[in-house]
Amino acid sequence: MTTVSPRPVQPVVDDVAAPPPAMRLRELVFGAAVSAAVRAAARLGVADALDETPTTAEALAVKVTTEPQPLRRLLHALSCYGIFVETEDGTFAHTPMSRMLREDDPNSLRYISLWCTEPWTWDAWPRLDQAVRSGESVFQDLYGKGFFEYLHDDARESAHVFNRAMTTSSVQSAQDVADLLDLKGVRTVADIGGGQGHVLASLLEKHPTVKGTLLDLPGVVAKADPRLRDGGHLAGRVTIVAGDCRREMPVDVDLYVIKNILEWDDESTRSTLRNVVEAARPGARVVVIENLVDDTPSMKFTTAMDLLLLLNVGGAKHTQKSMTDRMTQAGLVVGEVRPVNAYLHAFESVVPG
Repeated sequence: MTTVSPRPVQPVVDDVAAPPPAMRLRELVFGAAVSAAVRAAARLGVADALDETPTTAEALAVKVTTEPQPLRRLLHALSCYGIFVETEDGTFAHTPMSRMLREDDPNSLRYISLWCTEPWTWDAWPRLDQAVRSGESVFQDLYGKGFFEYLHDDARESAHVFNRAMTTSSVQSAQDVADLLDLKGVRTVADIGGGQGHVLASLLEKHPTVKGTLLDLPGVVAKADPRLRDGGHLAGRVTIVAGDCRREMPVDVDLYVIKNILEWDDESTRSTLRNVVEAARPGARVVVIENLVDDTPSMKFTTAMDLLLLLNVGGAKHTQKSMTDRMTQAGLVVGEVRPVNAYLHAFESVVPG
């Protein structure tokens, strides 16, 4: 097939004048259609099937086993949002966003896209008014059990998608955290509620004299990053501890890193921070890393995640003030707040003497 330079039939939405309010509201009301279209493209593997040569919907349909006309309609809809581009000759080509739906892309958001559009989300979102009234999760009413219990018992595929999404997010941000944090004078570091330990592994690889501890629930640390487990090249410098940071903190280190776990509910946040302060020696550093709902560049994303947390676990994302307040109330002395990347902030603090 002859290579054709991708030229959009219409400019991408962001490049044209904003639509009038009535049209914009109509677009927003149909936001579910956009989410469903992204999910369909991810599940069908359209981005994986499309290489660097602009391709017809007919040829793509053969690769992904769909009917060509519905696939063309799906791609046309997504191209309105800059996900794929439709050329003047009717073929489709990649854009930076469509490439991130590929599973092999280093910045892949395929599993994040699937996670945010899982079947349970379509049941939960229409009950947002109920969650706003009560301030509580709607999961018990929907499924007769809590969110994580539901995933474990009744939605194994969704649980798998969740684990892949969290792993993807952690891997992609781990190097940003390692690049940001100054470990001068630090001999020991702990990744609290650190999942598989991607942040810890990145820190230890960058600082070869530092030793580390990974603390998380037993079923989580059992699947720790291979670099940290027996046989891994970092294993000799790592202690893996199975535990619940909300109940106890059996770790004494120079630096505690707490990333994206202080958002489930207020009591979990308070107990985790309180346990750190009680266990840590005076002068120990505590770095909390979170998404913020008052961070302008990523607010559309973080405020949406905030509402999803309300629906599924009754949790909440923080503002800079609310996070600082929680840390101060726990007894930490909060210092500088710095951006880690486009959607994360790091709160520096110390345990007082």
